[in-house]
Amino acid sequence: MAGDPTAGVPGAGAAPAAARALPAQARGSLAGSPLTRFNEEPAGAAEAALLACCGSRRWAARMAAHRPYPTLDALLAAADEAGYDLGGADLDEALADETAPLLPPGAPPAALTAWDAALIRYEERFGHAFTLCLEGRPPREHLDLALAAIHTRLDHEADHERSVAADELRRLARARLARLIGTWTEPPR
Repeated sequence: MAGDPTAGVPGAGAAPAAARALPAQARGSLAGSPLTRFNEEPAGAAEAALLACCGSRRWAARMAAHRPYPTLDALLAAADEAGYDLGGADLDEALADETAPLLPPGAPPAALTAWDAALIRYEERFGHAFTLCLEGRPPREHLDLALAAIHTRLDHEADHERSVAADELRRLARARLARLIGTWTEPPR
């Protein structure tokens, strides 16, 4: 047919374009991947899943609204950006949804007592749960890292600690999001 851009292309007139299957390499390796399934979820379901990663409704709505994400790296970058853009009330909402990290099983009783006392002091001083992302760290280091972090952070001024808690919240959201999608990528430190 004259003027037909597909004239002379093998198989071009065989079936309507919508009915032709794309070759596997054209579909890409993400067909049916967890990221693709996440991208295709209804907005409400995606937001609910995202709220398990970060307790800010604004963060979850923004992340869901900006789908589809072409790669996990793009999704994680968007999560970081959305985390940096949280306003005061949104950060309060997210921090209120957090719980302090658990110490590893078999921690010495003295460490558990010190941890519990430090958590109480922290929550009384700053008004929210202690946030700390231990993802990607060997479990044998969790006890020392957690105790050192909480004791250091108890000395912070309130504004500085809020900034540190927000950074840890972003790392936690990133780690949870990567787990949600089924892959782990080390958050930047």
